[in-house]
Amino acid sequence: MNTLFYIIILILILQYLVETGLDYLNAKRYGDPVPEELDDVFNSEEYEKSQAYKKANYRFGLLTSTFSLLLTLGFLIFGGFEWVDQIARDVTDNPILMALAFFGIILIGSDIVTLPFSYYSTFVIEEKFGFNKTTKGTFFMDKVKGWLMMAVIGGGLLALIIWFFEWAGSNFWIYAWILVAVFTVFMNLFYSRLIVPLFNTLTPLDMGSLRTKIENYAQNVGFELQSIFVIDGSKRSTKANAYFSGFAKEKKITLYDTLIDDLEEEEIVAVLAHEVGHYKRNHIVFNLIASILLTGVTFFILSLFINHPEVSHAIGVSRPSFHAALIGFGILYSPISEVTGLLMNHLSRKFEYQADDYAKNTYAASPLITSLKKLSKNSLSNLTPHPAYVFVHYSHPPLIARIRNLKTE
Repeated sequence: MNTLFYIIILILILQYLVETGLDYLNAKRYGDPVPEELDDVFNSEEYEKSQAYKKANYRFGLLTSTFSLLLTLGFLIFGGFEWVDQIARDVTDNPILMALAFFGIILIGSDIVTLPFSYYSTFVIEEKFGFNKTTKGTFFMDKVKGWLMMAVIGGGLLALIIWFFEWAGSNFWIYAWILVAVFTVFMNLFYSRLIVPLFNTLTPLDMGSLRTKIENYAQNVGFELQSIFVIDGSKRSTKANAYFSGFAKEKKITLYDTLIDDLEEEEIVAVLAHEVGHYKRNHIVFNLIASILLTGVTFFILSLFINHPEVSHAIGVSRPSFHAALIGFGILYSPISEVTGLLMNHLSRKFEYQADDYAKNTYAASPLITSLKKLSKNSLSNLTPHPAYVFVHYSHPPLIARIRNLKTE
């Protein structure tokens, strides 16, 4: 147990205390009076239901986070990582295969251990409040598909990164950065075409008044619209969403079928005007570049730590390795990730205001306001979040802030 071991323990405990404190502050605001502008979101019965939903998630989140902390601390203190490392070494002495076995055991094992929590969240909490549409077959099939994707994509990337390390030494970070950057761009372009169909069905939006209104708006603002899809989100939940993916000729707008059911056509066009605003204001490209740059910084810092045996020893692994050092580094680096996460969330909230402004100026504010209220109502969202919780966790401004911004001339 070296100094880094105690630093890692301290980081994990402090992160837990900060997150628990933020959750507590947020929960204390559940009973605050609803702002006047949001009086029409819930009636008294619906508001009581939204309060109950938030409280159920708060209590469940406290349970799961405490369990996760105790599990991680137990693994560190009682030699869990050393045990898994020994199993991987018994299987193979090839560093790449050893790392794949090591992470495979940890990730799949962790997923199995936490499976009851995921099951309870889906089939008890979400079911109780009318959100869940997932069948047990779909739930478990999603798990299996997730494991296969992790093995193929995650395992492939990890194998190449370790190969770069074996070949280039400390300079591996340059090649790893290029690899992940190319992969990130590729996934931004083709995620909807390659990954989404593994879990959901995408169908082109039927010809009709909604499609005509969307196409007319896109033409008016000079947005070259390649395709509009509807995704069967109702397969898993009643919650609604819409998203924009890709860029250049791979631009796609995807509407959840639940969104089409919940909103009027004018409101749907307003939501899409907001998404087009993200594209027109270059938020997509900015986020992509920022993600790639942050990845490069992370890999560079990793290259400074990866060859130090103390990093492997810090998680209780006696024989230093890339895979053990990667676990230790991930925890040690997490405070920096928190800081960069705060910055990215701040920029994301700023971008949301800009996209709202674009929709307001090129379409209309009123249907966007009513759509935001309906979506908040249907998801039983928190109308009175604590400012500190918003600052740390929210990638979107609270509903009241967005509405006030939209009403500003």
